[in-house]
Amino acid sequence: MADDFVAEGETLLRSEQDFHDAAKGNDVIRMELLLKKGVNINAKNSIGRTALHWAAGAGHEQAVKFLLDHNASVDDQDSFGMNALLLAAWFGHLRILRTLVNVGAKLSCENKNGLNLLLCAAQRGHLKILEFIMEDLEDVWLDKADNMQRTALHLAASYGNLEVVEFLIGSGCVHGLKDKEQNTALHLCARSGHVEVLQKIIETAVDLDEKNWEGETALHLAAEEGHSSCVKVLLNDACDVNAQTNKNMTALHYAACHGWVKVAELLIEADINVDAVNHQGASPIHLAVLHNHDSIVKLLIDAECDLDIVDCRQQTALHIAAENGRHVIADMILTSGVNLKLVDKQGKTSLEIAARGNHINLVDMIIKADRFYKWEKDHPTIDSESSVGMHVTFRQDHRPETQHIRSVIWRLATKYLKPNEWKKLAHYWKFTEAHINAIEQQWAGTKSYKEHGHRMLLNWLPGVIISGENPVKGLYEGLVGIGRRDLAGYLPFLWILPNGVCLFELQLSAH
Repeated sequence: MADDFVAEGETLLRSEQDFHDAAKGNDVIRMELLLKKGVNINAKNSIGRTALHWAAGAGHEQAVKFLLDHNASVDDQDSFGMNALLLAAWFGHLRILRTLVNVGAKLSCENKNGLNLLLCAAQRGHLKILEFIMEDLEDVWLDKADNMQRTALHLAASYGNLEVVEFLIGSGCVHGLKDKEQNTALHLCARSGHVEVLQKIIETAVDLDEKNWEGETALHLAAEEGHSSCVKVLLNDACDVNAQTNKNMTALHYAACHGWVKVAELLIEADINVDAVNHQGASPIHLAVLHNHDSIVKLLIDAECDLDIVDCRQQTALHIAAENGRHVIADMILTSGVNLKLVDKQGKTSLEIAARGNHINLVDMIIKADRFYKWEKDHPTIDSESSVGMHVTFRQDHRPETQHIRSVIWRLATKYLKPNEWKKLAHYWKFTEAHINAIEQQWAGTKSYKEHGHRMLLNWLPGVIISGENPVKGLYEGLVGIGRRDLAGYLPFLWILPNGVCLFELQLSAH
């Protein structure tokens, strides 16, 4: 068979590929046979790898010795700048590294990322290699940096190599050097979540509040990645919990963005400012709502954050919930009590934003909350929750105990109220024009008034229950108030018969 190329785009002949494969497998007999047939011992594949690269990287001492005995080129680099010496250091093959050093391999080599022997070993966590480099080689610069200006300590810290970090510190490396992004080793281990390395570096008395080029401290980076154990260590060592980045972000902003509950709990326990605002005027509650992290929202509300803070768009957390249809979060905010009159830069309230987005359930929640706030203001001495025996919520009512009255309301709205009568009832019960307009914004065809009436009645019902009034009595008075005494007269007899027929409907049809 002709000794052609292995494949299109490949630079090796078949015999050369076989030679590489033999080196990978430490098959010295096969290598010797191919060499006798005239194979090029320094043949390179498409990424510049020779047989010596493969043997050194795989830790095959016999293959390496064979290649060196047959004058293989020691210092050839592949397309990544890696030579046999660097590969031996990278993969932790100390005996091969010694062999290559003894045959005169170039010790000052670097790959294309600027990694030398020391940096390769530090990144990969090979302590024995590091000890050999420091003890047996000359002119080793412990704080040599790669192309990103990262030293051995940076790399070992970033990859969580505790023994290497301890060795480097013990060897006298500089602890506070910064890389191109102005990160110290403390920043990098905090971001990667290596808590034991973090503790070791803290022992060297580095500045815990040192900032990188974005103004981030180690606390910011640990919080952003959700490393609660690192956050706890930094807080216990008295870092600045309220440190802000160049964009005025606190660690709590990051926790709120990403939904890191444990991190947020630790920061709040450390008395972080829960109302700090970033460069866009957003507080942590704004970001938690935007990213739909309801557990964080609850934490912030329990920590008594200011729910009426407005961002650069003049939006509150409720505006954002309304804009994005966040029902669960909106209920948390509404039950905590907020100013529903606040408007954004476009002059819109949260109710108007919810209506514009056709978030029907959210519109109804805000209306119920607004009416509840009014009732609370008018009855300051009454505890609303104790009066109804349940937790106040503005979400849709699916309780079995209200099922019957809700079915009555549905029939009333969809079968007996005429167009515009729901509005008359709404005015009678002191719904505002904003409430009515928001309900009316929903379009369900020519019979929309039925759906509008049904929603209005469901928004009216919770207020009646909370106030301890009889809903049937309230409906009766309302119908009389708008001139529908005919409907009102049948309400006391309204019931569902066993066969499912409504007595109310039978009496009306008889007339």
